[in-house]
Amino acid sequence: MLKSWLSAFIHLIYPHNCEGCGTDILNEKSFLCTKCLFQLPQTGFISNANNPIEKRLYGRVKVEEAGAAFYFTKDGLLQHLIGQLKYKNNREMGLYLGRLVGNQLKATHRFDGLEALIPLPLNERKLRVRGYNQSEIICEGIISVWPKALITDAVCRVIDTATQTNKSLTDRWENIEGAFAIADATKIEGKHIALVDDIITTGASIESCGRELLKVKGVRLSVLCVGATNL
Repeated sequence: MLKSWLSAFIHLIYPHNCEGCGTDILNEKSFLCTKCLFQLPQTGFISNANNPIEKRLYGRVKVEEAGAAFYFTKDGLLQHLIGQLKYKNNREMGLYLGRLVGNQLKATHRFDGLEALIPLPLNERKLRVRGYNQSEIICEGIISVWPKALITDAVCRVIDTATQTNKSLTDRWENIEGAFAIADATKIEGKHIALVDDIITTGASIESCGRELLKVKGVRLSVLCVGATNL
């Protein structure tokens, strides 16, 4: 009785509301109520081979499997959730999004051969400002429900590139070319790894970083993202 009263009191002082519709009827560890969670647009890409993400990367960088959990649209719910992670210092949101991806991975056997997750490196300026790499937080969420190794120091970003927003595919590639370098090849030699990012648009950053990773002996590359845009 006391525990129930205390919980109600804490909720009154620190309300926990759905990021989608604002209702307070949701699990304390969730950011979306059941209704909004089901309305988050799933792609089905993680479960299915030859999906649009794999086609997007075909002929650019060799990947074993690739997938994104949800569709990302301008002013959509996923954009709001990602914005909370990247610009509102909401690390718990990153863990939550990672768990959503991890649960999709648990439901399929396509990625079972993966040995480790590699978060797409963030440039030093953004890392200093933000205080964390959002892709690394997402990885932590994934492995909390779908255990894999997490390797954060095998590859690094060596060029502080300008934002990719509103750039064409050609401009994005020219902007990101040479931005990544291997920091410790021994961490990934002979491993099947997945490069993880929040959103995949043209795939220029994934392509550039993936090419560097594939220079390491025996590396096999897959790609995982929370969201994907329609091109």
